[in-house]
Amino acid sequence: MGAIFKTYVVLFSFLFVFCKNKMENYQVLDKTNFQTSIGGQKTDLFLIENENLKVFVTNYGARIVSLIVQDRFGNPQDVVLGFKSIDDYLKANEPYHGATIGRYANRISKGVFLLDNKKYKLPVNNGVNHLHGGPNGFHNKIWNLVSLAKEKIVMSLYSEDGEMGYPGNLNVELTYQLVDSQLEISYNATTDKKTPINLTNHSFFNLAGEGSGTINNHILKLNSDFFTPVDSTLIPLGEKKPVDDSPFDFRTPKPIGAEIDSGDEQIFYGGGYDHNFILNNPHQDTLSLAASVLEPTKGIRMEIFTTEPGIQFYGGNFMDGSDIGKYGKRFLYRESFALETQHYPDSPNNQSFPNVYLLPTETYKSSTIYKFTID
Repeated sequence: MGAIFKTYVVLFSFLFVFCKNKMENYQVLDKTNFQTSIGGQKTDLFLIENENLKVFVTNYGARIVSLIVQDRFGNPQDVVLGFKSIDDYLKANEPYHGATIGRYANRISKGVFLLDNKKYKLPVNNGVNHLHGGPNGFHNKIWNLVSLAKEKIVMSLYSEDGEMGYPGNLNVELTYQLVDSQLEISYNATTDKKTPINLTNHSFFNLAGEGSGTINNHILKLNSDFFTPVDSTLIPLGEKKPVDDSPFDFRTPKPIGAEIDSGDEQIFYGGGYDHNFILNNPHQDTLSLAASVLEPTKGIRMEIFTTEPGIQFYGGNFMDGSDIGKYGKRFLYRESFALETQHYPDSPNNQSFPNVYLLPTETYKSSTIYKFTID
């Protein structure tokens, strides 16, 4: 009966995610719900897997739809929030679920920056500021499939000169690859004009599983002595501030919610945590440990390694339950978090921040690793 059932699954394009032979613990995604056309370009759903991880990816926004790991009890848990169809992604209140973000992740003040004495104007889509590449950023693009293997998928995107106001024709290549218990993400990009670039993945995590309640009990450690304080519109003030004696000190592991209700002005501005942390990376452009998160009840630990100089920690402060995920559960306030490896927000307007400009003679390279273990 099991063989017949598996044949039925293949014939009808259903993808079953399971942990070893525990068939009672599965998640179903209907591949056909991802096979549509947007602007004449086809979308689809792809699976990469090994014995430790299963990751479903769609080329709409080069998004991670689902990431399955084992908990300490041997049960599969889907730790990335996502939707069951392209239609759900298109109508979602939160547009960045699992997406690849560009051309510039995070905020640019008032959608303006000056480059070689020329002012560039970008669309404003977050209050008075430009956010995550604009309303038609990379998260809303159909990426091209370059190659697909069991444990690796490569996609590419061409961004035209002037798109969302940015200079230069930009060619981007993105790789998702599984190695043991790690999801490795790497980016390469080239341009024909000097341009700012800042790419990241915007997955929302709950290490107890999608829709499994608060993330304030997750134990977070950040390898950061400083963060970049912001104004009331979440634009950095251009300085770095020590985390000492503040709610932003995660150098010693503590629950995310331990100081979330403090009277700190920065917590007030972010509605919680929505800040860039400056990473203690001793060697620029080399992989180093940025963060570690442990979910205490199911024992899943996620470590993040990156070549980037910063990480944006967002605590799900703006989730309001209007979006319903692939398991039929609402995405509620502070029930997910994002840890986005990247350069600092508004760097094009802050010369003291690490350089974000790519030249035609250079190749942009960035790598991030999500490693999963059990405690």
